[in-house]
Amino acid sequence: MLLAAADRLTSVEEIAKSYGISRNHLAKVAHKLQNLGYIEGVRGRNGGLRLGMPPNRIIVGEVVRQLESLDSFVECMSPGTNTCPAIGVCGLQGALSLALNDFLKRLDNYTIADLIPHPHRFVSKVQIS
Repeated sequence: MLLAAADRLTSVEEIAKSYGISRNHLAKVAHKLQNLGYIEGVRGRNGGLRLGMPPNRIIVGEVVRQLESLDSFVECMSPGTNTCPAIGVCGLQGALSLALNDFLKRLDNYTIADLIPHPHRFVSKVQIS
C-alpha cells in the first residue's frame, strides 16, 4: 500500500521503519512480491522498490493466496501431515474451509487502490522519510 501511495522508489529500510517491522522479514516478503511481479526492485544508490503494475490491477485476495500457506491454516487442513484423531468425524475442517473461502472471496473484491482511497493522507500518516 505504501508503494502505491508514495508513487516513488521506496527502500525496504524506509518501509520497515514506517511500519515498525523487521527489515529482514520485509526483505523476504519484498523478494517474493518481486518474483510474483507485484513490485519491481531498482538497484543502485538511488534504488528502491516500486509497484510492478497499477494498484487498481492488484487484487488483494490473489496476493493473500500467493503469499500465505492457507492449506495449513490449522493442522487438520494440512494434507499429508494431519494427525488429528477426530479427522472424518469432526465438522471443524469443513467449517473453517468454508469460512476461509468466504474470506478470500471478500478480499477478491478489493484492489490495492481501494485500500488507499487518499494516497497523500496515507503517506503523511505513515511518515515515510
